[in-house]
Amino acid sequence: IYFKTNEDKLPEDRKVGYIVITADKGLAGSYNHNILKMAEEHLKNHPNHSLFVLGELGRHYFEQRGIEIEKQFHYTVQNPTLNRARNIAEEILELYLHNELDEVYIIYTSMINAIQEETQMSLKKADFTVQIPIDIPREELALKPSPEAVMDRIVPNYVVGFVYGALVESFSCEQNARMMAMEGATNSAKQMLKELDIEYNRARQAAITQEITEVIAGAKSQKKKRKK
Repeated sequence: IYFKTNEDKLPEDRKVGYIVITADKGLAGSYNHNILKMAEEHLKNHPNHSLFVLGELGRHYFEQRGIEIEKQFHYTVQNPTLNRARNIAEEILELYLHNELDEVYIIYTSMINAIQEETQMSLKKADFTVQIPIDIPREELALKPSPEAVMDRIVPNYVVGFVYGALVESFSCEQNARMMAMEGATNSAKQMLKELDIEYNRARQAAITQEITEVIAGAKSQKKKRKK
């Protein structure tokens, strides 16, 4: 997610907020690593930042590296609900409206397909500069009670919907990544067992061959003694 204010401020003076969505546990392949890597890169580029974390793994990661966390939202990752998304959005918007944040980003993971995921940093401002053909009839849009009042209701709801979408996408990607990681671990274990089974059979066969060789050698030795 991305929205900003105070255009007159220099980039280095703007307070940037980052909402980072991670998992509560590991064993999910590169899911958490990709999110934390992207987050850490952006935090280094924007020293004047505020960090908001969802997920225990993200909290432990940043705390171990001495990166200050403005707030951690608890019990949200494993059970994404519209109410929790609204609570997060309201708190961030409150900071934004009081000029405590000038830019806000959400770093999360979206699912491209059943086997491909992508770490994203978005909530970008829409581009309304669309070229409309001249022959298309245009009418003035009536907004009541006023355009400001309508936008004041629409924009927060849009942000809530986007936060909720990011939570659901992240949760789905986490479960998919965990399933693929477990499948990969299972296949690796099966392959390892297969290779160990082959090694065991070779060792067993070598031991049997060695025993047979020793028996034959002993029989030949006894036969030579008898002849003498």
